[in-house]
Amino acid sequence: MNDINTMISLIENALDNSLPSEDCLEAELIKAMKYSLKAGGKRVRPLLTLMFADACSGTIEAALPFACAVEMIHTYSLIHDDLPCMDNDDYRRGRPSNHKVFGEDIALLAGDALLTLAFETALSQADNNNTSAKAASVLARYAGAKGMVGGQTIDLTYENKNASVDILKEMDVKKTSALIMAACEMGCISAGADDKRISAARAFGENIGLAFQIIDDILDVTSTSSELGKPVGSDAENNKSTYVSLLGLDKCKEIANELTEKAVRSLDEFESDTSQIKEFALSLLNRKN
Repeated sequence: MNDINTMISLIENALDNSLPSEDCLEAELIKAMKYSLKAGGKRVRPLLTLMFADACSGTIEAALPFACAVEMIHTYSLIHDDLPCMDNDDYRRGRPSNHKVFGEDIALLAGDALLTLAFETALSQADNNNTSAKAASVLARYAGAKGMVGGQTIDLTYENKNASVDILKEMDVKKTSALIMAACEMGCISAGADDKRISAARAFGENIGLAFQIIDDILDVTSTSSELGKPVGSDAENNKSTYVSLLGLDKCKEIANELTEKAVRSLDEFESDTSQIKEFALSLLNRKN
């Protein structure tokens, strides 16, 4: 079992190696892709891919392409989220948003390019067991109209409207949990895990994703822009219903704790040591940014 810092180093190197060379006519596009993909962040999704691969007795080498692919899709979604036609945010991870540096047109194309590069990367590893195709199919399903993109659409639809908690849950399962579920499942798939463990990984991802979003909503009203590296209070400015606006801070903290406990219980389906995943789940619950 590798420690988190080692895994992050492996992920960063693999992301570097996956990017096209800037020695081309479309160099500005490649620079824009790199600007956001290499902007740091917690690397939650690729880390979970590697952790679940390990929990299923797989190898980092087999899981890395899928870890990179899910991070590329996450990054493309952030680039597009920040655009003026979406959330119109000027900062991301303590730096100007992609469109503030490269312009809206190149930022849009950089997101498109990362989306397609994700599937090129996921399918780059030839295998005889259809593993790459199965993982890529999972990623496509969770990233698309019934997953992340669908969740983003619900988010936009309910700006300036009152959304119920049930609507928020459906939105966040798609918008936030979906890619985390994909990350966990792909880690298992890369290791040839059975359906029972893949299902448990899916349950973990859904609950941890919902808890992650609730903590995001909490931090949006309790943290500062310098701590988060992005604007705070944007949900209120965009008149969005959130768990905090509907339920209050104390209830949100209680629900986030319950969801994290539920996620951790799903790991009982694994016969191997899952202490690293459990510790990571708790660190996400208690994060400050």
